Amino acid sequence: MSEMNGFGPGITHPNGLMTGKRGLVMGLANDKSIAWGICQALRAQGAEFAVSYQGGPLEKRVKPLMAQLKLSDSHLLTCDATDPESVQATIKATAEMFGGSFDFIVHAIGFSDKDELKGKYLNTSKENFLFTMDVSCWSFTEVAKAAEPYMNRGGSMITLTYLGSVMVIPNYNVMGVAKAALEASVRYLAHDFGPAGVRVNGLSAGAIRTLAASGIGDFKNMLKWGELTSPMRQNVSINDVGNAALYLLSDWAAGVTGQIHYVDAGANTQGMFPLDEIEPIADLAADMASRKKAT
Repeated sequence: MSEMNGFGPGITHPNGLMTGKRGLVMGLANDKSIAWGICQALRAQGAEFAVSYQGGPLEKRVKPLMAQLKLSDSHLLTCDATDPESVQATIKATAEMFGGSFDFIVHAIGFSDKDELKGKYLNTSKENFLFTMDVSCWSFTEVAKAAEPYMNRGGSMITLTYLGSVMVIPNYNVMGVAKAALEASVRYLAHDFGPAGVRVNGLSAGAIRTLAASGIGDFKNMLKWGELTSPMRQNVSINDVGNAALYLLSDWAAGVTGQIHYVDAGANTQGMFPLDEIEPIADLAADMASRKKAT
């Protein structure tokens, strides 16, 4: 046991699971971001990484977090996910920061016009459809393409998705379509990167109160629904997702690629309302109906 440090055959990490691993976390917005939960988990296990954010007003929220991670400001990069040159520059800067190559990428980027997430998917405009797909889906392929020359063998890439990719979630609409395409991208990228020894996976997190989630109508009720109907009768936290990301990015998941890993307290498995929660579910439904009438 002492020789293996409790980690199992072939994997020894006396100084942290990610010691010696270097990479890039994209899409940090604030300390409520899923990306922040991932940053904390990675750093706690010895990883060194650059962090990218959109720029502008987010700087005042993101910059103080670098100090908490004990990473210098030089590790903080701005990136416009809709601009190929910006993506390429961010990837290149990360590689140069770490001697020409790196081990992992976290893609935590997605956006849609919140006004078009309301009501029917049928009413989505072509303009917002294309924009949502560009930011929330295509950007992952853009990042992977730019990173290919710099990824070390044994490396890992992950992106963030949601249950709305495979099931209809009210007020998620075009984002669900984009996430479905993103999950297909995971599988195709896993195929492309497999011969190089690089893994590609998706993390499907349950409902979490983040900046991105603020654009989803009735999100408060989505959280309550998760508490009432998931097998664990609870929602998940950014730390729960961060720990799952740590697994997928580490050597512990060396045989895992092309997968969508759910971190949602089991919500994706539920096919029927739990009967012991039928009364509070009815109360929630009544509340939602009254809100709809009021609007």
